[in-house]
Amino acid sequence: MKVQHEIEKRRCAWSTSDPDYIDYHDLEWGRPHYDSQELFEMLCLEGMQAGLSWISILKRRDAYREAFANFDPQVIANYDNDKVEQLMGNSGIIRNRLKINAIIVNAKAYLEIEQEQSFSDYIWSFIGGKPITHHFSEEGSIPSSSEKSRVMSKALKKRGFKFVGETICYAFMQATGMVNDHVTHCFCFDEITRH
Repeated sequence: MKVQHEIEKRRCAWSTSDPDYIDYHDLEWGRPHYDSQELFEMLCLEGMQAGLSWISILKRRDAYREAFANFDPQVIANYDNDKVEQLMGNSGIIRNRLKINAIIVNAKAYLEIEQEQSFSDYIWSFIGGKPITHHFSEEGSIPSSSEKSRVMSKALKKRGFKFVGETICYAFMQATGMVNDHVTHCFCFDEITRH
């Protein structure tokens, strides 16, 4: 969904002037997500970002959704070598075999968790089930990882997930609203903390 951008609104500096980035900042980033499949999608996309900029993944998100069955783990878990080769020829996504295989491996690990509890409950358990609000006034104060992201990373790796290092896990926590790292002068900070 596109929004009319109000120029006078103060935002986090990273949102730049790109309309897609502004939409992502204003409507998604830092807002709590509880849908298991949406959380799985974001975890996979954050992993795809490794070594790249988030905007490069954001611009390809629709192509990723098409390539990976809207991130339906039941479908992805059955991807075989032929499907991987097909994906390696897909110019709409990052054609990195390790990253493509990671999404398939992660889908299988997701399904194992879902046999025990919802993926959402599992993921949110790392922070006690409720968002953490930080009060950073400067972008430079925001960390790239935390003790909780280290614990999450270790637990996910133990369950077989790939591309889930502590920095990726922290970016995932920020993106899905597990932590509110909008700077305090950003209009989203107040919007999110009011809810």
